[in-house]
Amino acid sequence: MRLADLLAGLSRLADLGFGLSSGESLRSAVLAVTLSRSLDLPDEDVRASMYTALLLHVGCVGYAHETVQLFGDEFVLNLAAERTNRAERRDVAGTLLPALTHGRPPLVKLQLAVAALTRGRRFGHAYDTVSCEVGRDAARRLGLPEDVQRSIYHSSEWWNGGGAPEGLAADAVPVGARIAMLTSVAVLFDTAAGRDAAIDAVRERGGGMLDPRLVERFTAQATALLDEVDADDPRDLLLAAEPPPVMSVPEPKLREVAAVFGDLADLKTPATYGHSRGVAALARSAGEQLGLAAAALAELEVAGSLHDVGRVAISNTVWEKQGPLTAHEWEQVRLHAYHSERILSGSQRLAPLARLVGMHHERCDGSGYHRGCADAELTVAARILAAADAYQAMTEPRPHRPAMTPEQAEAELLVDARKGAFDADAVGAVLAAAGRDVAVVRRKLPAGLTDRELEVLRLIADGCSNREIAQQLVISRRTAEHHVQRIYAKIGTSNRAAAAMFAMEHQLLGREDP
Repeated sequence: MRLADLLAGLSRLADLGFGLSSGESLRSAVLAVTLSRSLDLPDEDVRASMYTALLLHVGCVGYAHETVQLFGDEFVLNLAAERTNRAERRDVAGTLLPALTHGRPPLVKLQLAVAALTRGRRFGHAYDTVSCEVGRDAARRLGLPEDVQRSIYHSSEWWNGGGAPEGLAADAVPVGARIAMLTSVAVLFDTAAGRDAAIDAVRERGGGMLDPRLVERFTAQATALLDEVDADDPRDLLLAAEPPPVMSVPEPKLREVAAVFGDLADLKTPATYGHSRGVAALARSAGEQLGLAAAALAELEVAGSLHDVGRVAISNTVWEKQGPLTAHEWEQVRLHAYHSERILSGSQRLAPLARLVGMHHERCDGSGYHRGCADAELTVAARILAAADAYQAMTEPRPHRPAMTPEQAEAELLVDARKGAFDADAVGAVLAAAGRDVAVVRRKLPAGLTDRELEVLRLIADGCSNREIAQQLVISRRTAEHHVQRIYAKIGTSNRAAAAMFAMEHQLLGREDP
């Protein structure tokens, strides 16, 4: 399988999770290759530019929870910040603040403005650091070369040294990162306001956020470069433009690629950590009990990992709301299955699974969404996936309710099956998978973590502060802080989101197994 084909579709997760139009990362990646080649860069730099642009925003879901807590709708802040030349204080005041506070009541406007002015710089550094660490770790798990991983890690660095995570400046910033930041700005403004706006936006950032030499080269031939990007389907252009040797992954590795993006989708909110892994495991086990062939089981497991990637397109103001949803908010929730389907449809290899993924909330009696399919339209795989998703979600906490016990979830699912919402055979297989006796084998924890550190890591992933960790484990706050810093040092990260990704990757949350 071509890795670029898989990521051409899955990069839509990065777009939608940031608030961009679907396909912007793909266009940015094509522009990055075109610009790199115009500079006669070696193939390894062209490759780094392409994959960094494609995955530039993939880690941004890692700070959605914190963004909503401080500023409200994360998409509003993301786009306001992306349209702002943050190296210029005047533009922060003239662009970011008006966009952030637009349409808000006077008191809320004041509160947001104060938060942005007093905490914005520290918040922005933390946001970029999380995004870069999560993106780098995703690239590592996808098998991308070390220079690509490094480029993604430094993709929020500025030419003048004012960026994150390390404050690198000038040529110390990897060229792939410098090119990806430029092409992202160019595509954003070209999509919103056309070529002249793209040229102006890139030029204004030269010497601050962007490499002035790259700015000069781009602005001198911007129209031709952007025309080339829009000359054909961006996916076809990307596959044709990837420098040799093209990156590929063996078919059995598809489950690992799917697991990476399932983890990224689950990273959207602490309540869903490990959800997609749990659904994938339940669905595969249930499929085995119903006698599905090996190929169908493999596809079902991949679909289980990817079924919720469309969740990233919905703001955490909806997902983390503790009270009842409004009609408008509920309509957004219903659309997440559609977004999952559209993300997969962007890859030739994943497109055959798109419809199955889009059906994970369909019900046999026609009461589900997003199509309202009925019994005759639902395959065995779709019935299993729907039941597995429902059971897994019931046993996980949500902002508006606590987690059900396995017994409560079983009773709830059986009632729904008797009413005709779920297929009885699928429900039986899922419940058998969930209740299967498995011998407990004590395994060595990764990165040298101790049992106590595993407890702390799980609390970090749940979003607990050092004070809350201390309270739950009945230890001093200083001891809790010591544990947190030791964990971060052992697993090579510095923040909650990246720690949660590590925990999901190594199945340490206790939510993943059926």
